[in-house]
Amino acid sequence: MDNRERAVQLLDRMGRIAHGLQFALGLNPAQWEALRFLALANRRSRSPSALADFLGTTKGTASQTLIALESKGLVKRTRCVSDRRSVDLELTPQGVEMIGRDPMGLVLDAVSELSEGECETMNGVLGGLVTSLQRRIGLPEFGPCLDCAHFCEAIAEPEGQSGCRCALSQDELPQPDLDRVCANFESVA
Repeated sequence: MDNRERAVQLLDRMGRIAHGLQFALGLNPAQWEALRFLALANRRSRSPSALADFLGTTKGTASQTLIALESKGLVKRTRCVSDRRSVDLELTPQGVEMIGRDPMGLVLDAVSELSEGECETMNGVLGGLVTSLQRRIGLPEFGPCLDCAHFCEAIAEPEGQSGCRCALSQDELPQPDLDRVCANFESVA
């Protein structure tokens, strides 16, 4: 077995271990991933269709995941104020509490044993692999506004203040959203 085949085998094993860990606290892996997405996504990306894209599934399957999370009191749907046809999703206080009990914390504990340099190298390698694979199979990219091609920094505001905007939606980007995951993300490279 060469190094590339070994890397694929290790990634597969890691994925299976992580998947198995997520049958915990009455949730399944898709439900945990949906909670994580809602905890990480910016306000414009917390929608059923963005969740379906993020999970790489159909809207119907994502809807079933949301129904299960709503019935457990972890997620709340509300009609979008600006577009009554759209739905905004948010974690309830119980959902936020559940994220604090995420079984992927065990993986974080293992990763925490690595040096800062090892983590930086791993992030670069895994990030590149994820991007390459998403492009090859046609999955949308997700990433933070700060790393997006649509990010516009220091736009002059009417009151003379500087702000950040999304060049795609023309929305103002509040500071808390800058590090959050966006469904309209497009990598700079």
